[in-house]
Amino acid sequence: DGVGRVKSVCKADYAVEDVVQAWETALWQLLESTPEQVRAHVRSICIDGTSATAMLVSGTDGKVLLQPKLYNEAQRDEAVEAAKAMAPRAHTATASTSTLCKVLAWHQAGQLQEAAGAGHDPRLLHHADWLASLLHGNRSVTDWNNALKLGYDPGSERYPEWLSSQAFASILPQEVLAPGSYVGSILADVASRAGLPDSCIVAAGTTDSIAAFVAAGVSRPGQAVSSLGSSLAVKLLSVTRVDDAEYGVYSHRLGNSWLVGGASNTGGAVLRSFFTDDQLRALTERIDVSRPTGFQYYPLVKPGERFPVNDPQRQPKLTPRPDDDVVFLQGILESIARIEAEAYKRLADMGATPVTEVFTAGGGAANVKWTEMRAAAIGVPVSAAAHGDASYGSALLARQAALGVASTT
Repeated sequence: DGVGRVKSVCKADYAVEDVVQAWETALWQLLESTPEQVRAHVRSICIDGTSATAMLVSGTDGKVLLQPKLYNEAQRDEAVEAAKAMAPRAHTATASTSTLCKVLAWHQAGQLQEAAGAGHDPRLLHHADWLASLLHGNRSVTDWNNALKLGYDPGSERYPEWLSSQAFASILPQEVLAPGSYVGSILADVASRAGLPDSCIVAAGTTDSIAAFVAAGVSRPGQAVSSLGSSLAVKLLSVTRVDDAEYGVYSHRLGNSWLVGGASNTGGAVLRSFFTDDQLRALTERIDVSRPTGFQYYPLVKPGERFPVNDPQRQPKLTPRPDDDVVFLQGILESIARIEAEAYKRLADMGATPVTEVFTAGGGAANVKWTEMRAAAIGVPVSAAAHGDASYGSALLARQAALGVASTT
C-alpha cells in the first residue's frame, strides 16, 4: 500500500518447456489470483527479472520472433570476441552470458537481418520488459539495470558510441528509464480482463537482484546488503561509481546513487559440503562467540576466487581441522565473516562509500551467532533484512512510480 505494508502475496509456478507461453500464463495467473478487493485499488505495477534474458519481438504486433536466450546461456566464442572487439576492455557486456553477446549471436547468424527483411521491425527486450509490454503496449522500453549487460551507460543515460554505431543498433530499446519511473498507463483491455482500474500505470522494472536490494530497505549511501546463500554477494549503496573488471566489480545506478557489487566464491556451499541443515543448527547452538578460534581458513568448495582477491588458483584452506565440529564450524563462520569484511574494505579502497550498516539476505540471515561474528569483523551494525523477496522490492518501485505520478497531477 502507500506506506509499504504488504496487502496480498500470490505465487505462480510455470513450466520450462515453452517459457514464452509459461511466462505469459504466469503473469495472468498472478493478476487474476490477487483478491478482487486488492485488484480494484492497484495504482501501479512493476516487474523485475533476472538480467541478460534476451528476447526478440516484433515491433509491429509484439510477436516473439525467436526463442529467448536465457540469463545463463553462454554464447559462442565468435560472439564473445565480437563483443570484446567493440566494448571497452573487460566491460560487463563482454561476458559470454551478457545480453550484448546474445544480440551478436543473433546478428552473426543472420536472424536479425531475416526478421527485419520480413517486415517485423524487430526489437530487443528483456523478459521483464516483454511482460510489462503486454500491460502497457510499448515494445521498445527497458530500464537502467537490465540494460547494463547490453552496454548501456546509466551514468550518461545513453548508449555509448561503440554500441549505437553498430549495424544492429535499430533493435535496441529506444527508451531506457530509471527503475520505478512512469512508462505508461495500462491498456484498457488488460484492465478489463484483470479487473484493474483504468487509472493503473506500469513502471519501469529492474533485475531480480536489484529488486531484492530495494526490498531490504536500503536508502542511504554506506548501507549494504550481504546475500549469504551458496556464495557470498555484497552490494553497497555508494555516492561514487566503482567498476573494476579485474575483481568482477561493477555498479548499477539506483536513483542518484550507485549500487556497487562484488561476489566471492565462499559461502553456504562450503558449509553444506560438511554439515546437514540439522547439524548446522545443533552445532551453532553450542558455539561460544566470546571465544574466537583464531583459525584463518579460506572456505571454498573448489580452487579459484574473484573477490575480494582475484586469484583463479586460490586453493581452499580448511586446515587444521579440530576434533570438535563445533569449533570447526565456528572457524568456518569466522573466516567467511573475515572475507566479507575484506570485501567491504576492498570496495572502499576502490573508491566506494565506506560501509556503515549491513542488512542480510539469504539463508545465513537467521543465524544470530554468525551475525554477531560478522558485526565484529566488519565493525558496523549487522541485522537481517526486513524483506528479502525481490517481488517486494518491485512493489516498492511500483509505489514510487504511483507517488511520482500523483505528485505531478
